[in-house]
Amino acid sequence: MCLIAFDHNPSSPWRLRLVANRDEFHARPAAPLAVWPDAPDIIGGRDLEAGGTWLAVHRQGRFAAVTNVRAPSLAVPDGAPSRGALVRDALEQPDLPGWLDTLASGAATAYAGFNLLAGDGQRLWHLHRGLDGVSLMEVPPGLHAVSNASLDTPWPKLIAARQGLAASLHSGQWPHHALDAMADPHVADDSQLPDTGVGLEKERWLSSAFIVGEEYGTRVTTWLGWHASGRIEIGERRFARNGEALGETEIELEA
Repeated sequence: MCLIAFDHNPSSPWRLRLVANRDEFHARPAAPLAVWPDAPDIIGGRDLEAGGTWLAVHRQGRFAAVTNVRAPSLAVPDGAPSRGALVRDALEQPDLPGWLDTLASGAATAYAGFNLLAGDGQRLWHLHRGLDGVSLMEVPPGLHAVSNASLDTPWPKLIAARQGLAASLHSGQWPHHALDAMADPHVADDSQLPDTGVGLEKERWLSSAFIVGEEYGTRVTTWLGWHASGRIEIGERRFARNGEALGETEIELEA
């Protein structure tokens, strides 16, 4: 994942509502949203190169998602494990807070930079590994977003995605306005761009919520609604090179 906007509100009729875009090389093989054959309690898309995932849910009532951190100068150990493995690990840990504490205490430095969101429907955590070190926090209720920096870093596409989600919730048109915001290919003005060390031209290209490209771009848009009753609705739209639509899947389950 490269952009996630979400409303975490465990005391409301909706525990969590979320929209997210996964940006990746189009040549990297992936499986669509489905029940995993080798782990039937997990529902999500799957990276077929490394075996992990960018976002998934567990039938027992758990959610996790990961984004990369854009930090070319961050030291990464040789043979670093895939960050997509963190999502499955988060879903299957018997002691999620303890496991997150272990990562925050130093184990996270085995990976390249990442943001991990993980929650059980009542509590939601954000784990960040970046240039400023490793940090773990419990996310307070409310509207939030994360891209390739840390939680709520005010990049233009993060602000737009969060505003789109807010409009969707306030209008009662969930998830439509939120999905519209995630489909926006608008490039930010140069004055609003961050400097992450990849050069101005690439910063421009990566500044849109929906990235269009021949070799790299937005591959999947996911939405998730977790009701207080335990019902989870999860769906995804898939895209090929240059934003060509490939298909859509929706799944409902009781957690």
